[in-house]
Formats: sequence, structure tokens, C-alpha cells
Amino acid sequence: MDWTARFRSPRAARGAPGPALAAQGRGREFGCRRLRPEPLDGQGAAGTHAPGLLACAPGRGPLFLPEIAGSGIFAPSRSPWGGGRKGLAVQATQIRQKDGIFYFVSYRAKDLLGRVRFISRFYGEHEQIPASHVARDDDIAQFISRIERTDRAFQRGLSRAKVRQLTNFYETAVTQPAIPGTILLYTSEKLTFRASGDGVGSLSEPESKFLIIDGQHRLAALHFYMQERPNDAGTISVPCMVFDGRAEDFAAEMFVIINSTPTRINKSHLIDLYERVSWAAPDRKFAARLVERLYGEGDSPLRYRINRLGGRSQRDKWVLQAELFNELHRWVRGRWRSIQLAGGSTKEVPRYYAVVRDFLRAARGAFGDELWGNEAYMVTKPVTIKALIRVCADLAREDTGPEEGREARWTQRLAPWTEMAEMFLEEGFYERFPARGEVERVARVHRDLARAAKIEARKD
Repeated sequence: MDWTARFRSPRAARGAPGPALAAQGRGREFGCRRLRPEPLDGQGAAGTHAPGLLACAPGRGPLFLPEIAGSGIFAPSRSPWGGGRKGLAVQATQIRQKDGIFYFVSYRAKDLLGRVRFISRFYGEHEQIPASHVARDDDIAQFISRIERTDRAFQRGLSRAKVRQLTNFYETAVTQPAIPGTILLYTSEKLTFRASGDGVGSLSEPESKFLIIDGQHRLAALHFYMQERPNDAGTISVPCMVFDGRAEDFAAEMFVIINSTPTRINKSHLIDLYERVSWAAPDRKFAARLVERLYGEGDSPLRYRINRLGGRSQRDKWVLQAELFNELHRWVRGRWRSIQLAGGSTKEVPRYYAVVRDFLRAARGAFGDELWGNEAYMVTKPVTIKALIRVCADLAREDTGPEEGREARWTQRLAPWTEMAEMFLEEGFYERFPARGEVERVARVHRDLARAAKIEARKD
């Protein structure tokens, strides 16, 4: 593909020999012209990350590198700062706090993973990330390496479990941010910041790779996630804080403080906290209690499969607590008046839990144990679980019969789903259920499942 054609100036398009050499702004220093990039993907990645790339005549200044266009990086052949990692620079925001200076940078996942080194060895399901060699004169890296070799938090078993949990979180976080918190990076080199106004500008990159002060497990999980699902991982941008050689005095101290074992809050207090602060409305409390039961009750088909704060189970998770809560609350909110008349939360939470439990058991019976929880199928992935909750609400509205025998009745009602197994194969699923986004796809799966079981799907 002719990459330069996508970034050609109007003059070049008219047949001028090579890209335009007329200088604009800082491009004048290199005999270049800064061009507005055309988005490289459907989400306008290059346009949002980069204010413009530099194009020059052969042998004169910056070169266009398509593989880094999406991260807002431009590559002069001769760095204006007299150094830096192959002359690269990245768009950054300079942050001052008293006498301290550091930088905020948004990296594409692939770009970031190529710019960091892992001090520890990390293990995935079928591969590992080897530990980087630590030079003797690299005091900070030696210090961190020594801690990670001896501290219990970095022992192989715990590290493997934590990385697996995070990888699973990335898989289930569809509408939620995968990495909302910043990764802290450190380099012993002193970086140069070239301001363009209001604290924003270009930051030179170090010759060597960044040391990860905080976020090694998150980035290790991101590495394995990228191996398994490169297309999904390619949509992730990672917020980073960059500290350079000026911060050397407290880099080691920062690592110890950040990685100190935090005080764990008992998960029973977490639900109390949610109800008191975020979910103060009675209908939200009701939905929160349903989530709690679905997570912890021994007869729940979703036991320990909900990705929730404070959960310590090592089992792979199928759906985020927030997403399941939203679906249950959607149902409860529409039935709230009748719930109040029937006795409120004390009486109705156990009844609604039993309805969801029986429905999910019936769904498992219809799909079969070979599909339920099978990674090769989408039956227990977030998009389908959310659709199942909607079908459950529809069926519960139609069938108000006694609890006794309900699971058997509903298993028979959902029997047509047995013939839908191939539709829920992960391969080709998004083509079989085309949609403009997750919300539309959940609605589509909901309609198709309800139609197959001859259940009237409620339209909101």
C-alpha cells in the first residue's frame, strides 16, 4: 500500500515532485510541512491522537512511519533534541506539582508494550514474558528486581493468578474502560519537553525502554490479551504518567509505596458502601442485592462468575458486576411499583433471585453443558448474558405460575435454543449478529432468542 498517498499535500497531488516543502509552524526548522492525517481506522485514531504528521522531501528531515501514526508520534531523521529513541517524540501534557515535573501520555497498547521492559517474568495460559536483563549500574531497576525476587506479592503463583484475572477482565470489559488508571513509567534519562502552549507539547523518548513503576501486572495481562485478541486490544489506548531522570530520588520509594499490600475491605462492607453512596435509590439497592445473591449463592449458575470489586475467586469471570447490575436494574425499575405493593425488598429479592436462578438453569439446560462456559462459544459472554436477563424478564412476565416445576417448564420452553448452537460460535458471531455497537447487539441477540422460544420481547 502506498502509505504516503494518504498524507499527500495538495501540491504533491497536482504532480509536484515530492511532498510540499513549504514550511508551516515548527516544520520550518526541518524544511517540512505538517500535514493533517487521515484517520487510519473507523474510530479516527490518528486524527484524535496526532495533531499532524511531518512529511518532507527525500533526505530532508522527518520521515512518515505508518506503524506509529496512530499514537501521535512523529519521527525526525535527525532529532531536534540531539538524542532520544531513534529521534521519536510523543504528544504529552506537562504536569507541575510544586517543584516536581512529570508528563501524561496516551499510548496505543501495541506502541506501549514495545516501549517498556518487564523486571519480573510473567506467565500466561500458554506462554510467558521473559524478564528483561537488568544492568548492574541501573540502581532503580536492581532495587525493584531484588524486591520482586523476594516479596510474596510477586511470587509466580500469585503473579500468574493476578495476570489471568486481569486478562479475563479485559475480555469482559466491553462498555467499561479496560485500563482507567494510569500506568507509571520511569526512565533514568532526562527527557526534553517542547511546549506548544497550555502545558501541551512534544516529549522526547528515551533511548532505552521505560521501567514500569506501577502497572506491570496490567501490562503483562495486556500483552497476553493482545496475543489472544489482537483486534480488540488494538482499540485500547493506555493512560501513562512518565517520570524522567529528574525524579530518580523518589522512583524507588514510589515503587514501594504503590506496591505495598493495601488494606482489604471485607466484601460484605462493599455492598453496604454501594447502597449508601452510589446506589441510594431503593430500586438500585434491590438490584444490588440481586447481584450479590447471584455472585454468592451456592445454587446460582453465575456463582463467582461475576467480575466484582472485592471478589477473590480464581474462576474466570463472565460478566462485569456493573453490566449485570444495569440489566437487572432495567428490569426492576419497570416493575418497581408492583414490587413495592408485593412487600418490597425483604420479600421480593428472594423471589426475583429464584426467578433468575431458574431461568439461567433452564438456559444452561437448553444450550447444553458443552456450550455453557465454553470459551469457543458466546453463550456465557457479556453480550449474551445481558440478553438472557432481558429474555428472563419477558418470560417471567408471561409465566406467573408457581415456583415448583418452573425450571422444568422453562427448560422445555427454551428447548429451541438447542438448535441455535452454531449461531453462538465465537468465530463469526459478530457477522451473524451485525450491529453498530454493543447496545444494539444485545438487543438483537435478545430478539432472536425470544423469537426462537416464542416469547414476546418487550420493547423499551
